[in-house]
Amino acid sequence: MARGSNPETLSPLDTELGDLPPELRWREWMGRVEAAIFASAVPVSRAALARLVGEACVLDDLIADIRDELKTRPYDLVAIAGGWQHRTRPRFVEAIRSASQLPEQKQVDLSKAEMEVLALIAYRQPVSRERLCDLAGRNVSRDTLAWLKQQGLIATGPRLAQPGAPATYVTTEAFLERFGLNTIADLPEAGGEERTAGEAPA
Repeated sequence: MARGSNPETLSPLDTELGDLPPELRWREWMGRVEAAIFASAVPVSRAALARLVGEACVLDDLIADIRDELKTRPYDLVAIAGGWQHRTRPRFVEAIRSASQLPEQKQVDLSKAEMEVLALIAYRQPVSRERLCDLAGRNVSRDTLAWLKQQGLIATGPRLAQPGAPATYVTTEAFLERFGLNTIADLPEAGGEERTAGEAPA
């Protein structure tokens, strides 16, 4: 930015691009959306992308066109945690690691017991600790829940309308990102067990 310039005086982004023919307008919108996603380290929300294009732009169609152009590229545009993000195609991960000579970035491994608790929360959220103990058939310690919260995978949910107003737990956007999900509805069926919401403790 030039010295002395004031962001408040900059002209607003022309989203309608009325001076361009339809084909060039569409290409410009595609470029803006892809550039915004490329520059972001986290998924870019639909609302943020909608601010880059005109009212006549159907964002889903625009994304579809971008993804179509990326079919031969080593990365794709993926719906993650309610937004969009560039993700390297799995078959190119080793090549990137070898070329960069960077160590593999490892996420903190979760124990089998922690994964079980996380899965129960994901499928039954919002769910109380008491109900988690019932579902797991064992004690679910507060330390385990605190650890999952520290990893950013779960958060405190709404309190149940029951005596004592017990706290509940829900998954987070970080959970969706870690497991490559767009929404919690993308969870696979687990052993034929239907997902339920807001179960009360037995």
